[in-house]
Amino acid sequence: MSMRGLRRFAAVAVSAMMLVSTVACGTTDETAGDAGDAAKANFDVSQVKKDDAIAAMVPEKIREFGKLTVGMELSYAPAEFVGDDGKTAEGYDVDLAKALGKVFGLETEIVSSTFDSIVPSVGSKYDLGITAMTITQERMDAVDFVSYYKAGSMWAVKKGNPEHVDTSDLCGMKIAVQVGTTQEEEANEIKQQCAADGKKAVEVLPSKLQTDAATAVVTGKADVFYADSPVAGYAITQTDGQLEELGSAEGEVKQGIAIKKGDTELAKAVQAGMQHLMDDGTYMKVLEAWGVQSGALDKAEINPSDLD
Repeated sequence: MSMRGLRRFAAVAVSAMMLVSTVACGTTDETAGDAGDAAKANFDVSQVKKDDAIAAMVPEKIREFGKLTVGMELSYAPAEFVGDDGKTAEGYDVDLAKALGKVFGLETEIVSSTFDSIVPSVGSKYDLGITAMTITQERMDAVDFVSYYKAGSMWAVKKGNPEHVDTSDLCGMKIAVQVGTTQEEEANEIKQQCAADGKKAVEVLPSKLQTDAATAVVTGKADVFYADSPVAGYAITQTDGQLEELGSAEGEVKQGIAIKKGDTELAKAVQAGMQHLMDDGTYMKVLEAWGVQSGALDKAEINPSDLD
């Protein structure tokens, strides 16, 4: 995966720990900043213009407030993470959220949250959840979604695979994952299957932050970590050869922007706004800036029925 303009994830284990410490400071609900006061981002959203017809679709309450508030879990580079200054939200999800706000004629405010708190908080703490979230039926029972990206899952190990991890037989392995992700669910299914088969036990190591999962492998706490393909690819390219992909990306699935269940008005506005960004080329420019264009969609849909 080609990544342009990306910051180092961790040159050595100590650097990884320092990055994790920095990100951890922003995992309670705090404002992370907007284009007006942020450091220079990879994509300049100031060029995105308001679309009056789409802006008129936004619920009056949000228009009167003047801000589009978006919940994100800021340890999931390159989708969303805290920049070198320790406070600025960066990443392709951040740029897309800000571009969407521009189409609406609103300022975008990023609110840093833990991943597993975002679905319950949409519609109360913030208007939208944009955080590389896979659309699943279970989540659609709690929130509505507008699809905007697709990603697979990827396994990553230490360079050279010293623990001889085999994805076809993970019994006896220590698997690092982020809490609340589909990868955590799959890792737990593997754990249960190994137990049912009477094989060596799997230890699933869940972390609130994705950076912790990658660091666990770098430092030897875990044998392998499992994450969305863009995120795992980013970690691999930023560790100066300490990590490598194991196998190839598996099972591409759609990711979505989470909206309060039943808020049809906002869902239609978000769908129209994201489709506008896709159609005018802004969307692809953002993805290309971060080297993740392979996951592009050409159609934004509300609660898509084809989830894979």
